[in-house]
Amino acid sequence: MINKLVIIGVGLIGGSLALALREAGAVKEIVGLGRSRENLESARTLGIIDHAETDLATALKDADVVVLAVPVAAMQPTMAQLAPLLSPHTIVTDVGSTKRDVLGYARQHLPGHLARFIAAHPIAGAEKSGATAAMANLFRGRNVVVTPMPENDPEAVQKISRMWETCGAVVNTMPPSQHDEIFAAISHLPHLLSFALVEDIAFRANAKELFSYAAGGFRDFTRIAGSSPEMWRDICLANRDVLLKELDAYRTQLDRLRTILANEDGAALAQIFDHARTARAQWLASKQDSQ
Repeated sequence: MINKLVIIGVGLIGGSLALALREAGAVKEIVGLGRSRENLESARTLGIIDHAETDLATALKDADVVVLAVPVAAMQPTMAQLAPLLSPHTIVTDVGSTKRDVLGYARQHLPGHLARFIAAHPIAGAEKSGATAAMANLFRGRNVVVTPMPENDPEAVQKISRMWETCGAVVNTMPPSQHDEIFAAISHLPHLLSFALVEDIAFRANAKELFSYAAGGFRDFTRIAGSSPEMWRDICLANRDVLLKELDAYRTQLDRLRTILANEDGAALAQIFDHARTARAQWLASKQDSQ
């Protein structure tokens, strides 16, 4: 049971966490903070939070758990504001899509609170954002990665892990560097490519005509280009070193495909397509088996 939960940034992730914990009866009071008063009022009206607070010191008083559900670029100033206001017993956690930078900010701004700063990343989301997009079942069956630091209190790590398990999530742990390498390949790069394709089409002279004929394939490939530009700008910049390596690897694959096409090598093209289809089918089957 969490007596008082404070969520800074009541959007899709923060709001869904609040709803899931409330539905499970695992929290007594939820306080929300954020930049948009309108969004906080929506969260309160929808029953996501009990109180919308504008004063950080008031919100943090007697807080058991503080969740930083802000864009990655806002983590550093938010931690700086939190530092002098935290009680020794309060656990602070985040939901950021990158981890090495977040842990660096924690070491910089919360050096005396590292035992109770637990970094985490729920692998769930949607192209919609804001409190109105929140849903209680968002994390059911989804992975949540926790990246503990050597300084962490094991009891605090366990409490955050249990919090996510209460939401129906499957909790895994790994080093922050491994986390950032994995998600550069299977999350950050796909978003970059999706945004790039839509941008390419949108700036062509016949963009209107092209979009008029776009159907299921284009819609499926570009769905994630409907995600928050601010959030994905911050993620890509925060993980840019690893993401640049992934982008170079993908360019090598594109160059390979270009050579095959130029040489009209149908057998090689079919081999690549067949291998990719098989790999995807095996991935989908493994996902179904784990549910």
